[in-house]
Amino acid sequence: MSGSVRMAGYVLACWLVTACGPLSETHHNPGNSHQVATEAPTGQADAVITVARGQVSPPPGWLEVAKGRQVSITVTSDVADELHVHGYDIEAELRPGVPATVRFTAGLTGVFEVETHRSQLILTQLAVR
Repeated sequence: MSGSVRMAGYVLACWLVTACGPLSETHHNPGNSHQVATEAPTGQADAVITVARGQVSPPPGWLEVAKGRQVSITVTSDVADELHVHGYDIEAELRPGVPATVRFTAGLTGVFEVETHRSQLILTQLAVR
């Protein structure tokens, strides 16, 4: 089998796996599930995020920080939920209309999702380098 045929088969298999899975809905309903950040890294160590009517503002993107730097993420939601920083296992209760802030040192390198648990909204992705 030639390399191009093998590559085409691989691409088709990947497409079928992703197109048929629950994550494919994120392309039709952005901000409603685990979606991939599409914005360029910002370099900021602080984020202020609002969740209203199931929509995330600003739209999910990247929060890029250097390892060892302090991170502050403030989220205000219009419904009760739970904020979770994956990888760091940091959680905070979200009460309607009350800002919740998590602060921590970015001691682990990698990319970590910051999401709400009940509504399963991606708020941002934390990239620590």
